[in-house]
Amino acid sequence: MTTPASFLTELAHGLAASTLYAPGHPARERAIDSAYQALVALRTRIARPAFTFLGDEVVCGNQPLRELRGWDWAARLADAGIQRLEFEEGVTRAEFEEFAVEVLARLSLSAARTPDAVTPASGRIRFGSVGVRGESMRRDTPTATLTTILGAEAEAVRWIQAEARTRRLPQLAEAQAVVASLAVALNDDQTLLPLLRLAGFDQYTTYHALNVTTLTMAFCQCLGLGKRETRALGTAALLHDIGKMRIPVEILNKTGRLTAEELGVVQRHPGDGARLILQAGDAPEIAAVVAYEHHISYDGGGYPAFRYRRACHYASRLVHLCDVYDALRSPRPYREAWTAKRVLSYIDARAGTEFDPQLGPVFTRMMNGLEEAPAVLDEPGKADASDPLRKSA
Repeated sequence: MTTPASFLTELAHGLAASTLYAPGHPARERAIDSAYQALVALRTRIARPAFTFLGDEVVCGNQPLRELRGWDWAARLADAGIQRLEFEEGVTRAEFEEFAVEVLARLSLSAARTPDAVTPASGRIRFGSVGVRGESMRRDTPTATLTTILGAEAEAVRWIQAEARTRRLPQLAEAQAVVASLAVALNDDQTLLPLLRLAGFDQYTTYHALNVTTLTMAFCQCLGLGKRETRALGTAALLHDIGKMRIPVEILNKTGRLTAEELGVVQRHPGDGARLILQAGDAPEIAAVVAYEHHISYDGGGYPAFRYRRACHYASRLVHLCDVYDALRSPRPYREAWTAKRVLSYIDARAGTEFDPQLGPVFTRMMNGLEEAPAVLDEPGKADASDPLRKSA
């Protein structure tokens, strides 16, 4: 267990003991001592520890604590209005105990209507609601943001994709952990939507998977979908291109037009991806459906071709929009990136043919209402006059 997670666990033990024993009781004093010593140990690694509690998610600084996902105390603290917890330098044992007493007051029924933010008398321990107004909490302490979480989760996605190449099965538990981390940053309405931009063409597959997942989850929120459905679609979006792990890199990054044989290899990836997900055994069925259908247009075009045209699943039509948006916004070896305005015009023009006529306008309105900013600077692509999506990506 990491040092931040160990401290929070000891803190929970101290709070629990404090509810059972009166002040001065040896068991209570031992529990508070243990929690305080855990804080001292934590401060040898992190000068000013800061935690964020959002439902069942726990974030230390900018990093989600995966070993504490689903930790019951996170939900209890957040429900009591303690979403943010910060420790300055020099916290004493007496100040720490005073802090524990105030937290217990927040958790008790008699304090259910306490103010939105509380600051202990020492001022070296601060806690309250995320984004509270006034001076009762620091406003300059970094919190977990979509930008930082995207960067942190990129390595996890690279690992998932590498495992799919070698083991031929996607690592679904890790994929769901990535989606849960993104959900932390998307908890509130977004006025800024950072998307990873290429630092090198070899990173496209990783960045694209994260971008499509972020767009999909933001779009789900815009549509008013519930938390469970949003995360299920987020997982499907993260794995939508997992079949590409079977495509040779030299084909994916080829600068010229694909041969008929190479195009055939690329167009097998939806079916390969669906089979990989189903073979993994514990994936939501919708993830396999989206992997298979995400290149099929609203009017039945695209690939793989149906013998008899039918409507694709709602989730596939939703992910398809996000997939095309990010694909065109990203530079590729065979063409430059499109501007956001040009991509949204393309989506509007093809609503009812390539894109769902109900979802398309909502997506463009959402994107027009957001300020898009790259989390990683673009590397210029090589221009090419080929089709915008090359009929293969």
